[in-house]
Amino acid sequence: MTTPQKPIGSGFGAHSTADEVLAGIDLTGKLALVTGGYSGIGLETTRSLARAGAHVVVPARRPDTAREALAGIGNTEVDELDLADLDSVAAFAERFLATGRDIDIVIDSAAVMAAPETRVGPGWELQFATNHLGHFALVNRLWPAIERGGGRVVAVSSGGHHNSPIRWDDLWFAQGYDKWQAYGQAKTANVLFAVQLDALARDRGVRAFALHPGGILTPLQRHLSKQEMVERGWIDEDGNLLNPSGFKSTQEGAATQVWAATSPSLDGLGGVYLEDCDIAEPAQPGGPRTGVRDYAIDPEQAARLWALSAELTGVDAFA
Repeated sequence: MTTPQKPIGSGFGAHSTADEVLAGIDLTGKLALVTGGYSGIGLETTRSLARAGAHVVVPARRPDTAREALAGIGNTEVDELDLADLDSVAAFAERFLATGRDIDIVIDSAAVMAAPETRVGPGWELQFATNHLGHFALVNRLWPAIERGGGRVVAVSSGGHHNSPIRWDDLWFAQGYDKWQAYGQAKTANVLFAVQLDALARDRGVRAFALHPGGILTPLQRHLSKQEMVERGWIDEDGNLLNPSGFKSTQEGAATQVWAATSPSLDGLGGVYLEDCDIAEPAQPGGPRTGVRDYAIDPEQAARLWALSAELTGVDAFA
């Protein structure tokens, strides 16, 4: 049964924190895997899950940096993973599966945003390759452990998905690169991935969700100049937030993905897009950039993207 794309009245909101949504939830004995779990909202996600008793595996492109960031946080371990390199994804998955452990929670939190035009692998655009294809390959390669865990897979998308649907006729921006459209396409892909994974996995006991964490100033903005952030109305010339109430803290930014991964109120649900710790409304044509665009939750586009991603990465756990 398809879960309706409408709020369920979670009791939480835009400024709830990750620790608040985990209050009373005991994750002792659970294993969570959090990509990007050593920076920004990913780091807060790792902290909160570990405090709730979970053992958190943090795959990292910069493992030494990750170990420094996680120093003093118990119940964590770091291994090397570069999502833009499918050989690295395969090697990480092989090492993890060799441990024989189950995975209860996957949070695909790592991302690049508004990067300058960069090609990886066989000429793939960096943001789509990292944010979508790397996570697609990772989840499919880890599927035996995820299926045994019988938990949830959480794809961290963004309101940036409003920038672009999947560009089926020019996936790699051969006809001219736009960093915000490329980011938007990758974030749309994150939502479609969750839609199709949930359709494939729900009968095997695994549910999937996508979400917008909210606006948070973190290292995700590393590719933006100060002037760009001034022009977008985020900060003033001195670097101060112009609209503090429009941005979340990292604890607030981590809340929706932690809620998606653990909330009992989502039991039996899946395949939907969340924001502010609840299921989001469908976006209104011509309205504000809130909710989810219809092209991002379209089951036909989700199935089409899954097939294409399986062809590109050479891996499909459900084939």
